[in-house]
Amino acid sequence: MTIPDIKLPPRPLKLKRGVLSVPFAYYFSPLILLALAVFMLWAEGPGVIRDYKISQNPVEIEDGDLNGSCKTRKAVFTTCNAKLSYDYEGKHYNSDVEVMFVDMHSGDYEAGLFISGSDPQLATISLGLDMLWNRIITLAILFVLLGFGGIALLFALVRFFRAKAKLGEAQPLTLLPVAVTNATKKRGGLFLTYSDTIRDDKTKRQSFSLMGKDEVPFIIGQSEKHDIALAAWQKNSPLPVLLDGRLERLELTDGERVQALSAVAADTAVSEGARTTGTQPQKSAGASALQGLKAFGIIILLIIVGLGGYWLWYVTAAPSQFTSPAMDINNLMPGPINKWGCAQLQKRFGDQNAPFGCTAGDYRSWK
Repeated sequence: MTIPDIKLPPRPLKLKRGVLSVPFAYYFSPLILLALAVFMLWAEGPGVIRDYKISQNPVEIEDGDLNGSCKTRKAVFTTCNAKLSYDYEGKHYNSDVEVMFVDMHSGDYEAGLFISGSDPQLATISLGLDMLWNRIITLAILFVLLGFGGIALLFALVRFFRAKAKLGEAQPLTLLPVAVTNATKKRGGLFLTYSDTIRDDKTKRQSFSLMGKDEVPFIIGQSEKHDIALAAWQKNSPLPVLLDGRLERLELTDGERVQALSAVAADTAVSEGARTTGTQPQKSAGASALQGLKAFGIIILLIIVGLGGYWLWYVTAAPSQFTSPAMDINNLMPGPINKWGCAQLQKRFGDQNAPFGCTAGDYRSWK
């Protein structure tokens, strides 16, 4: 079945209202993501700016009072809170500090108290300075991801409302193929996700449609991965509309509908669409599972090779024995490998304190 086989009347046509849908989460997710992005910037930004200023002229306070703790969430994100009390040039200062960074450290942290020599009111812990670029990069990535995700969903919602507003207008229609990428049962019907991925000259956007329990999409073929269905694109509309197998989503007379479907073998097009969409995988479950395992294995292998190369660089060429998270990776290595790595580090930094993973019982000397 090809698109030219379907003859629509040359006049402008209306599309049935309510044929476009959007997941309910789209209504509130953009605001949540944007609010989280703003909150992250508000919560962590001032601390990063403060510690950047301190890093320009840091002064260590050795007799100050530092009382705090660190918690690791999701095995990656570490948050340290500390209450600082210190005297400097005859004045007493108190400060509360929170520092968030990404680390795979599994033990305790050692921290000192630092202030800005230019502005003694600015105080932080040494972890805040040691992890400054870690924190800047982490904050930037989280802000960009949350902000971009919120804006992308917001634009998708705006496109949906623009397209929905045009459904009641009589417009010239263009028929085009779309890939049905997902199908789930919902409210007695079928909730379909489809995208205009067939044409190369148009922007490819994802759309959604809820088919009634008696409706099936108009399937016209199959690609390697997905069923290919028929959709109608209104002039100046941002989204195509998925058509049903009987073309009841188009405002046609009975005669026009019969003529449009005259080239279609109903028993093969419509019923085949009902059997295949969202139910018949293009490949066997065993083959798909095997491909998934192969892809997963390749990813794991790449991660192991990457971490191994990073660890080897750390123990043989890193400029500091306290490079994070390399010292944590070294600590996780099997005994003989860890011992060899610590020996390489000791050759270069033996006159300094040992890093985490290479320390003896006093947590300072080399084991």
